Amino acid sequence: MIQQGEKPPFLPLALATPRIRRTDRPDGGFILHSEEPLSDYPGHMGLVLQAQAESRPDAVFIAQRQADGSWRRVTYAQAWASARSIAQALLDRGLGQTAPVMILSANSIDHALLMLGGFVAGVPVAPISVAYSLMSGDFAKVHHIFNLVRPKLIFAEQGALFAKVLASLNLDGVEVVTSDGAGGTVLKDLLNTGATSAVDARLAQIVPDWVAKYLFTSGSTGLPKGVINTHRMMSSNQQAITQIWPFLQEKPPVLLDWLPWNHTFGGNHNFNMVLRHGGTLHIDEGKPAPGLVEKTIANLREVSPSVYFNVPAGYAMLLPYLERDEELCRRFFGDLRLIFYAGAALPPDLWARLETLSIRTLGKRVTMTSSWGSTETAPMVTAAHFPIERAGVIGVPVPGVQLKFTPSGGKLEVRVKGPNVTPGYLGDPEKTAQAFDDEGFYCIGDAAKLVDPDDLNRGVVFDGRIAEDFKLTTGTWVHVGGVRVAAIAACSPLLQDAVVTGPDKPYVGLLAWPTAAAKDMAPDELRRQIAEKLRAHNKSQGGSSLKVQRVLLLNDPPSIDANEITDKGYINQRAVLERRHADVNRLYADPPDADVITVTDS
Repeated sequence: MIQQGEKPPFLPLALATPRIRRTDRPDGGFILHSEEPLSDYPGHMGLVLQAQAESRPDAVFIAQRQADGSWRRVTYAQAWASARSIAQALLDRGLGQTAPVMILSANSIDHALLMLGGFVAGVPVAPISVAYSLMSGDFAKVHHIFNLVRPKLIFAEQGALFAKVLASLNLDGVEVVTSDGAGGTVLKDLLNTGATSAVDARLAQIVPDWVAKYLFTSGSTGLPKGVINTHRMMSSNQQAITQIWPFLQEKPPVLLDWLPWNHTFGGNHNFNMVLRHGGTLHIDEGKPAPGLVEKTIANLREVSPSVYFNVPAGYAMLLPYLERDEELCRRFFGDLRLIFYAGAALPPDLWARLETLSIRTLGKRVTMTSSWGSTETAPMVTAAHFPIERAGVIGVPVPGVQLKFTPSGGKLEVRVKGPNVTPGYLGDPEKTAQAFDDEGFYCIGDAAKLVDPDDLNRGVVFDGRIAEDFKLTTGTWVHVGGVRVAAIAACSPLLQDAVVTGPDKPYVGLLAWPTAAAKDMAPDELRRQIAEKLRAHNKSQGGSSLKVQRVLLLNDPPSIDANEITDKGYINQRAVLERRHADVNRLYADPPDADVITVTDS
C-alpha cells in the first residue's frame, strides 16, 4: 500500500543496471566508463535495413500524413526495395564517398528513402536545416555548406518551394531531384531504376569508417561546421542504446516524432533507433510552435507512442491539451513506456505535471529520462538508464564510451573517447586538430559533476558550457548553465528561454523570451510576477553569482541567420549577447528604463 505523501511506483520497464568504474588521474581528474563491454554491431546501416527487411518485411517502418489526411505507409520490404533502386541510380550517376547527396527538404518518406539509398550505395548524405533555405535572407549558410560538401545531387522535395535558393547556387554538374518534378529530375525516376548486382557489390564493399552523413552544427559563432558521421559512429551508438534499453527488444518501438533529421538527435538517435529495432516512425509534421502544435495533437489522437521524445518547449505546449482532454491523455499514455526530454533541463513544474498525468491515467509513473551528447558523438555519450526523480541528471557513460573529467576553472570539463566519436570536420583540419586533446579525447566543451562521489551509478549532472561562464566585476565566477536553468524554473511558467548577462558587470541579468501564455498577460502584471518569482528565488541563493537582479523581456524572436537559435529551438548564448549588445546596455543602464524588470531584495 502507498503511504500518504509517497509517490506511486514506476511502470515496469526493462533497463540495464548501471555498473560504472572510476579511474583516478594525477591531475585530480578521473575517467568513468561502463563495466559492460560494447557488444559487436553491424558494419553499416545498410546492413541494418537489409536485416529488418528480411525479418520484418510487412511491418510498417515509416508513416507520414498526406494532404488528404490519410497516412502514407512504407514497410521494411518496400523501404529496402526503394533504397536499392535509389542506390543503383546513385551509382549509375557516379556518386560515392567523394560525391555526396545534399538534402534541403524537411523530414518525409521521400527524404528517408533517399537517405537509406545513400546508406546502401555508400554515398554520404548531407541533410540541411530547412530554415537555411526558407527563412534566411541571404542563403549564406547554404552557400557555405554547398561549397564544403560539393554535392553531385541535391534533393528538394518541393521544387517550387526551394526554387529561390537553388537559383542562387552554381549548379553546373549538379543534378537537382524533386518529388513533384518542379525544376529537376523526378524522384520517381530513381525509384524506378532496376537494382543490379552492382548494388550488392557496393553493399559488401562498405566498411564502418566510410562516411554516412555530414551533419552541420551552427557552432557558437561563424558558419556551420560539417561534422563527419561514419557508419561506425551511428551503428556503435545504436548498439549501446540496445544494451542500456533492453525493453526495445521486447516490442518494436512506436514513435511520433518531429525532431529534424538535420540534427543528430532526430536523424541519428531516433531514426536509427527505430530502424535498428524494427519499429515504426510516424513523421510528425507538427512542432512546438503556434499553429503547428495543433498538428501534433491531431496526430496523437491516432498514434499512441511507446517512447516519446521532445524538448522542454514541446512539453510546455503539449501539457495544456493533455490536462484538459482525458481521451487525448489516455491515447498519449496508453502504450507509453518512456518519456524523454532533450535540449535543456525540464523545468520542475513540467516534470511534476507530466508525472501527475501519468499517475492519474495509469496509476503509476512513466519513467522520464534524458541523455547527453553532441553531433560529434552520434549522439549519445551518457544516458540515465535508471529511474530519476528530477531533471538535470544526464546519466552514466554508455557501453564503449570513456568519459574523462579534467579540472578547469573550478569545474570539471568532460571529454569523450569511443567508437561513436567523429574523426573530424569536413574540410577543416585546423578545427579537427583543436577538437581533440593529446590523448585523443574529444573536447566537447561541457562541464559535469557527480551526483554522488560515493555511488557512481547515480550518474552525473550537466554543469554548463565551459566557454559560456564568466566573471562579474567583483571577480566572482558565474556558471551560466546552472543560473539559466534555475532562473527559468523559478519563473515558470512565464519564461520560454533566456540568456544570462553579466560579463564585466556588477551583477547577473537576463535577456528573456516570455512564453505564449505570458504574452497574453498585461505587460505590467507580467513584469510584476517575474520580479516576485525571482525575488523569492534570490532569497534561496547563496551569493551574487546565483542571483538575478534585472530582466529585459525580448519581443522579437531569436534569429536563425544570426546563429541565435537552431530550428530545434536551442538558444546560442554567445550569439545572442553579441547581436543584442544594445539590449544588454539597456539592462545595465542607471537608472533603468521602465520596461526593465528590477528585482529588489525586499
